[in-house]
Amino acid sequence: MPMLLDWQRHWLARRASPGALRDYLQQPLVAARTDYRAVDYVAVDLETTGLDSRRDLILSVGYVTLRGMSIDLSTARHRVVRIDRSIPESSAIIHQITDDQTARGSELSAVLSEFLAELAGKVLIAHHASIEQRFLSTACRQLWNCGLPLRIVDTQALALRTFERRQIPFKVSDLRLHSLGHRYNLPRYAAHNALSDALAAAELFLAQAAHRADGRGLRLAEFLC
Repeated sequence: MPMLLDWQRHWLARRASPGALRDYLQQPLVAARTDYRAVDYVAVDLETTGLDSRRDLILSVGYVTLRGMSIDLSTARHRVVRIDRSIPESSAIIHQITDDQTARGSELSAVLSEFLAELAGKVLIAHHASIEQRFLSTACRQLWNCGLPLRIVDTQALALRTFERRQIPFKVSDLRLHSLGHRYNLPRYAAHNALSDALAAAELFLAQAAHRADGRGLRLAEFLC
């Protein structure tokens, strides 16, 4: 899988239109054999109008960079995206983003250009990362006609592996971001804000990595989904 992803990035880099995505693709992906402590990461969370990346829209993007296994708060960003439709009430109740806020938001192309510049050469961290992966790849295809190859650490998948390996009984709700944060005695943030959820995912990964590695220099591949 790592070699296939490298080949995909190289292939797309030669075909992508000029712009933020091609700049991202021209940076090599982090080698899966690298010591995980030597890797830079970007923890990200998206708030969206729904869960179907083919029909629903990105409303906000929150992210923060990790360097040297520390969170660099100076890199923290929260961007609201301008959209061309009203936000469904069922969605607004969850994330508390209003039509007025999105009317003052930034164009998706500008938000993703900024994000991709930060992500280049790093590994993405997200909780239940398939959602972020689908929406980001769909948006990149819409904007630049190419998908988005990623090295991904999914903190939910790491938790599931730990529960299963240690034969710890669990409920589906135990895999939620804030439930796992409580398990590791991490700070509690308001849920469904893209930046606070990105920060919570970053802190959760550091806690998971410390417990999993226990001082050993594991390869990044041990954490990838």
